[in-house]
Amino acid sequence: MKSKAWTAALALVLLVAGIGATVYRLAFAPNTPAFEDERSVWIPRGAGFEAAVDSLETRGVLGSRASFVWMAKLTGWGDQIKAGHYTFKAGATNRDLLETLRKGLQTPVRLTIPPGSRPEVVAAVVAREMAFSPGDFLDALRDPALAAELGTDSTHLFGYMMPETYFFYWLTDAPTVVRKVKQAFDTFYRKEVSAAPDPPDLSPDDVVTLASIVEWETHDAAEKPRVAGVYLNRLRAGWALQADPTVQYAILAAEGKKRRLLFRDYERDHPYNTYRYRGLPPGPITNPAPSTVRAVLRAEKHRYFYFVANGDGTHTFSRTLREHNRAADAYRRLMRERRRAQRQSD
Repeated sequence: MKSKAWTAALALVLLVAGIGATVYRLAFAPNTPAFEDERSVWIPRGAGFEAAVDSLETRGVLGSRASFVWMAKLTGWGDQIKAGHYTFKAGATNRDLLETLRKGLQTPVRLTIPPGSRPEVVAAVVAREMAFSPGDFLDALRDPALAAELGTDSTHLFGYMMPETYFFYWLTDAPTVVRKVKQAFDTFYRKEVSAAPDPPDLSPDDVVTLASIVEWETHDAAEKPRVAGVYLNRLRAGWALQADPTVQYAILAAEGKKRRLLFRDYERDHPYNTYRYRGLPPGPITNPAPSTVRAVLRAEKHRYFYFVANGDGTHTFSRTLREHNRAADAYRRLMRERRRAQRQSD
């Protein structure tokens, strides 16, 4: 009898130990392959449990699919998994994975808006990181109601898409992204206006529009305030801006890409062509960098009305048309010499 009792007791101990080991493996043993840093998993809205498991497995997060599925079913947590973007480190247990997924402990995605771009380019860049499409982002930019809510109109809204790095949850919708970026611009703008010693008498829409022209005119940060000063001088004098970037914008709208300007392009009948129409164009031609907006708010006070490229990314500035023509002739000679040297090297 004693022998049978010992056998039964031993069997019970082994059973309990086996159950304990199984529970440990299911819940507390690491269930990821070895990898460095973190791995991301995207679970779309409406994805069922099996689709979520597929996403984990495809991204190389699961060591054992079977143990994860068992844990999810035994706890019922598999039915509570929420959509979103998640990151996991190596060594995570099934409990860790399921706790993160069922509580929706998402990791924000990093979104960097490029400067001096077209709306279509920015939409494509943004949509690569988010769950919405480029078309959704463009629709938000063109929404008059959203623009009015944000204190502008749909013609100017894109200019406020300040080139910076932002963090959003992957499932954030396009209007919310546009709204948050515009609000970030507003915070930046208020700070810069209050710090500028003598900002120009322009509305935020006009500042963004002028900054967008400067953005395409020069990439030299030191020159931006001087270029802005030239255009402000022309505006105050009632001159046409005669800004080549606005002509490029008209060409881009008609032909889909930039190219070298021809004499006939300056006669193109387009509302953004500042050779034909005085004052600022109807809206920004791109999204200016913060440094360019700052350059307009802190534009140089000078008597320059002209500038011409030097061929090295900088410009020569002139007060009179005679000075400007001499500088322009020097630039044209330089370009001819470069083309001649290029032909000879080919």
